[in-house]
Amino acid sequence: MPQDKKCIDVKWVFKTNLKPYGHVTKYKVRLVTRGFQEKYGEDYYEVYAPIVRMETIKLIFAIAIKHNRSMYQLDVKSAFLNGELKEEIYVSQPPDFEIKKKEEYVYKLDKALYGLKQTPRT
Repeated sequence: MPQDKKCIDVKWVFKTNLKPYGHVTKYKVRLVTRGFQEKYGEDYYEVYAPIVRMETIKLIFAIAIKHNRSMYQLDVKSAFLNGELKEEIYVSQPPDFEIKKKEEYVYKLDKALYGLKQTPRT
């Protein structure tokens, strides 16, 4: 890891989905960063999430109808994690998945990960 950078810890978050009577339907696990360790100006510079106003959507619908155009919708569930990071972010090895004799090694993130303050922007 570069000398002027710091490492952000990661942790596993486990979730169990249940049916109404308490039967387990599936187990979920997610690797998240501990984003509260980030410092403004060092690890990130902007925190915002682009959103669309309802007036804009209505305007686009009106224009499409006026010009007799077709519209399609696409909803991608993993879009939140597919954003590319502009900053250099280093994270520690996940707990229980450390490489033996290389515990001091870290990972450089190319894509956003849950918990980072800049993830909604990406």
